[in-house]
Amino acid sequence: MGSILQFIEPGQAFDPESIQVLSAAYDRALRELHDNGQPVLVQEIVAKRIIQLAARGERDPERLSETALVSLGIKRD
Repeated sequence: MGSILQFIEPGQAFDPESIQVLSAAYDRALRELHDNGQPVLVQEIVAKRIIQLAARGERDPERLSETALVSLGIKRD
């Protein structure tokens, strides 16, 4: 699996527990993307969406990955 850390912008700060949540959400989303044959660029967009959602306070890995995929039209709500 990839690492979501490479997509965190300078100036964005997450505590270690939040990083674990982000990583779990990203890994979960990547598994679904792989199953659908999505390109690498989509993986980056999903990572950035997960980070945006987490920056707003969401900390549930399942909701983070699901919401990111739904918001991009990759998955239905």
